[in-house]
This record gives sequence, C-alpha cells and structure tokens, in this order.
Amino acid sequence: MRQTKENRKEEILEAGLEVFAEKGYYNTTTALIAEKAGISQPYIFRFFKTKEELFVAALERAFERILQTFKNVEAGSEQIVAKMVEAYEELSVSNPNEIALQVIGLSVTEESIKNCTKMGLSRIRSYTLERFQLANVPNAEREVTTFLARGILCNISYFLDLPEMIHGEPK
Repeated sequence: MRQTKENRKEEILEAGLEVFAEKGYYNTTTALIAEKAGISQPYIFRFFKTKEELFVAALERAFERILQTFKNVEAGSEQIVAKMVEAYEELSVSNPNEIALQVIGLSVTEESIKNCTKMGLSRIRSYTLERFQLANVPNAEREVTTFLARGILCNISYFLDLPEMIHGEPK
C-alpha cells in the first residue's frame, strides 16, 4: 500500500530525530537519515530544503512534546512541581531523543537552530511559570528557574551518561 505524503514526511522527521540524537547535528547527513527512513536521499528534499531545516523541524517536535507533556500534568499547588518533574522523567524514558536534541540544539551555531532552541526553551519557561503562578507556588519565578536549571542539568547528565551529576554517585 502506498503511503501518503504526510506519512512519509512524518517518517523522515522521526528518522531525523533519531539520527540527529545519535550522531549530533554536524555528524549527521541526509544520506544517513534517508537510510534510516528507508528512502532515497533526494526524497528528503521534497519535504525539507536543507538538513538545517529538517533539524529545526525535529527540534520543534521535541519542544512541542515536552510542552504537551507539561500540559497533560494535573496537580494542585502542593504537587505541581513534583508532578511536572515526574512527567519530564517519564518523557525522558519514553522519548530519549528529545532530550538529546535539546542538548545538541544548545551547541549548534546556525542562527535558525539557535533561534529554535531559544524559542523552545522560552515557551517552556513561560508555560511553566504560568502553571506555577496559577497553582500559587510560592516564589514562582525562582521555582521556575530552579526547575529549568535542574531539567537542563538532567539533560546533560543523561546525554553524557553521567548520572552522578544528579545522584552524586558514580555508576
């Protein structure tokens, strides 16, 4: 059965997410992504003009999944921070490529990727602050900063396979 154009684009995007997460931005080629998706390399360019455009789309997907994960959290003021941490940890297990892409996005110098990373982190910060304020979390601004700083530290720890950064003990 012939797949629809939208399904193919989705497969390319998911293959891109996986390959970028594994190899990084600079070591990934569209040929590797095409191989992962089971298509020819030129076919990628029907959907994405450049590797950079594909990376931005994958990174936007990663940030959207994170944001949606936080939107799905239901908790009162006493539990909101803990429940959002728990939801993020679950996402880290179910979708580890999103974690890797955030870390990679922080290191890429191309302007469109820097802007995408900035926008994604800004959206997460704004949403989290709004949730904390609505839940009447004391010192919401400080709590959001701590929450995001811990999240970034967790991402780096995960990406480097260095759990002692978080748990204080070597593996």
